Amino acid sequence: MAREQFGICAEPNLHSYYLLFNVLDNKNGYLRTALSKLPAMFDDYADQFSEANMSTVIAIGANYWDEFYSQARPKQLRPFTALKCDDRIAPATNYDLFIEIRSDRADVNHVVSVKVCELLDSAVELIEQVKGFRYLDGRDLTGFVDGTENPHGLHKREVALIAPSQDPNFVKGSYLHLQRYRHNMNLWQSLEEKQQENIFGRTKRDDIEYSAAEKAETAHTKRANLKDKNGNSLEILRQSMPYGHMKIQGLFFLSYCHTPENFELILKSMIEGDEQGNFDHMLKYTQAETGAAFFAPSLDFIEELSEA
Repeated sequence: MAREQFGICAEPNLHSYYLLFNVLDNKNGYLRTALSKLPAMFDDYADQFSEANMSTVIAIGANYWDEFYSQARPKQLRPFTALKCDDRIAPATNYDLFIEIRSDRADVNHVVSVKVCELLDSAVELIEQVKGFRYLDGRDLTGFVDGTENPHGLHKREVALIAPSQDPNFVKGSYLHLQRYRHNMNLWQSLEEKQQENIFGRTKRDDIEYSAAEKAETAHTKRANLKDKNGNSLEILRQSMPYGHMKIQGLFFLSYCHTPENFELILKSMIEGDEQGNFDHMLKYTQAETGAAFFAPSLDFIEELSEA
């Protein structure tokens, strides 16, 4: 039976390190062999620093997949589609490889990230590195709890992981979308708390969602929480974390799902809005600066890459 990558459905950590790479020409064979060694290396560090509760994810970019592994392709894997409506933009960024390292110790994340870069060094170019951190009780830097609508328990796996009936060749894999959002904190902090709550459609301190009658059509919780024609929620598993320093602050958004459609529909609802033009007013205060689609295959797939 296929085994999922532990970091996809793992509980939140205190710190994260996100590494984004592009692969150099003629290095695909070396990269496959190197990636096949990573799960064992991650297990060794997880044992060595067991109190850190380390979790990891390895994901291959949608644009790079066919070059990386020509034998088969996840059924629904497709590039990130850039969106633009008025001044609201979701750009598409090309990355070949994404590695996520999370734990409750920033120093452990650093040690493991260094080892990853050393292992991959001759095959890749490091394009971006972002350090994330837990803020208060799991909040975004806007002050609101992040991921309130996430599935829980075993339902996490139903949402995030591919079942045998959905794609038998890639069972326990997951479609990953990422966006690095940059917040305009000065503009956001200029609002009264009630104005911020109206934009979210949720109370700030107690994290209580507004009733349907109270919620504006432009509220974030309205635009991001969609249902299909049968009334079922279009769910994704968010594993986002805040990042930044005194000058730049934002959210590194990560979404895992057994299908890319849910994320795509949610993002379209936020940016393009409904037929009446109601878009997510949170986008007046934050801007996506990157956007990319990946596939995170099962551990078995990764460990067998050296034989591909």
